[in-house]
Order: sequence, then C-alpha cells, then structure tokens
Amino acid sequence: MQPDLRSATTYSAGTSDIAVQQNKVLRNTYLLLALTMVPTVIGAYIGIGTGGIIMKHPILSFFVMLGAVIGLQYAIAANRNNGLGVVLLLAMTFILGWWLGPLLAVALSLKNGSQLIGMAAVGTGAIFFVMAAIATTTKRDFSFMGKFLFIGMIVALLAIVANMFLQIPALALTISAVIVVVFSLFLLHDISRIVTGGETNYIMATTGVYMSLFNIFANLLHLLMALGGERD
Repeated sequence: MQPDLRSATTYSAGTSDIAVQQNKVLRNTYLLLALTMVPTVIGAYIGIGTGGIIMKHPILSFFVMLGAVIGLQYAIAANRNNGLGVVLLLAMTFILGWWLGPLLAVALSLKNGSQLIGMAAVGTGAIFFVMAAIATTTKRDFSFMGKFLFIGMIVALLAIVANMFLQIPALALTISAVIVVVFSLFLLHDISRIVTGGETNYIMATTGVYMSLFNIFANLLHLLMALGGERD
C-alpha cells in the first residue's frame, strides 16, 4: 500500500499556515504593545502633575478606575476585529498611565526614586523576557492555569479593597508580591495561548499582556519603594 503523499503534503501545508498565522499574531501583539507605551508615558506624565484627586479620594478613585477599565475591556473585546478596538486600547493605556502618575510622583519624591523606577522597569522587562522565552521555546499549552490565575486575581482584588480600610503595611506588601507572581504567570499563560493558537486576535492578546505588565510594574515599584526607598 503506497503512502498518500497528497495528504501528507496538505497536512504539512496546513501546519505551515497555522505557524505563519501564530507568528503574525505574536509579531502584531509585540508591535501594538510597543505602541501602547506612548499613551501610557503621556498619561503618566500628566498624572504626576494632576493626580492629586486620586490621593485625596483613593477609595472612590479606585472603584471609578476599576469600572472604567473593565468597561473599556468589554468595549475592546466587542471591537477586536476593527480599528476602533486599537483606539479603545490606546485610550485605556492612557488612563492607566494617568492612574500610575501619583505612584510615580511619590517615587520621585524619594532620594533614590528615579533608580527605583528604573529597577521596576528593568524587572518588569526581565519577567516579560523570561515568560515569553518559556512560552515560545517550550510551546507548551499553559491554558490550564487560566482558572486558577483568575481566582488568584479576584482574591488579590478583594484583599486590596479590604486593606483600603484596614491599612496594614505588611498586608499591602504581601498583596503586591502576590500580584507580581499572579500576573507573571498570566504573562506566560497569555503568550503561550498565542504560540499554541489559542488566541488569534492580536488586539485581545495585547490587552492581556499589557494588563499583566502594568500590574507587575506598579507592584514591583511599590515593593521597591517600601523596602529600599530613601527619604531626604
């Protein structure tokens, strides 16, 4: 019995097409992710000077911001197949940059604040590089972690809300450490979904990766400020 060369050729061509599509989604995700840094930086710069309202009303500001980000994520998902999805994503990154502004302002008030911000940025980049390398080289499917990570995120969110009233410094540091771990694994989860074909839309992929990077950076900076901040 002769092997069916036509079937083998078709299978090979199909596999190649899938790989090309996955690489395209990954490339577009990284390009759009780089673009999101522009409104984030602009928003952060504005937030440093105008974020006083967040400091005066932290609890109200938190819930307003949380609602705005969740609403924008739903809007991005609804428009993930057109240009409006990109516009909404960039708008969300601008708002999150503005939200980050007061934290950066506090950091810059420290003697070594600029160094701490740099260390947080380098640390976030290192985590991203490691998780991306693991996902792309092993090509394993880490989607099984999604449910556990979502639960971890909800628990961390509830702990944040609780500590707004409890004001326990040790708990705040613990929450930041947990968030760094959870969103580092979210990075691995999201990038692996792109590599394995579980996510085929680069706008949604970028949204997930950006949210992970944002949370990692903000909480790394919080930890560094608390553990190594030098006041004048």
